[in-house]
Amino acid sequence: MKKILFFIFLLGATVGFSQENEEYNFWNNVRFGGGLGLGFGNNTTTFAISPTAIYDFNEKVSLGVSVGYQYSKQNDFKSNVYNIGVLSLYNPFEGIQLSLEFDQLFINQRFGLDTYSYTVPSLNVGAAYRVSRNVSFGVRYDVLYDQTKSVFASPISPIVRIFF
Repeated sequence: MKKILFFIFLLGATVGFSQENEEYNFWNNVRFGGGLGLGFGNNTTTFAISPTAIYDFNEKVSLGVSVGYQYSKQNDFKSNVYNIGVLSLYNPFEGIQLSLEFDQLFINQRFGLDTYSYTVPSLNVGAAYRVSRNVSFGVRYDVLYDQTKSVFASPISPIVRIFF
């Protein structure tokens, strides 16, 4: 229910902005980006893709959505992780970007003949150096990290954001 109300709010805000200015174009404030990863090693293969779209409400505040997929294989172990998330960015000063990201991970793993399917939430709080409007580097921390369920080795992860 909260997701539906949030979507209605976001849609209403968009329509409200468009009625202020007849020449307003929603797509002028949308930026696309994401991540791509590929790794090979000793009996190990990893592939990841995570497109993201954000809407810039103004120079300081942006809100977006992301989807993702990660595949990992090492010997008899295989993992497929799908995620969907919401991303908020705040730029309080020139060069500083703060972020809050919520992701829901859907995990399917197989180890030998055993299979496991479960979901894990992730809430990342981050800070980054903003090189330009479209590029930032930093670090984030998952406050919901659970070592027994997470597919990640640590609650701390790097931020590399590039938008177009």
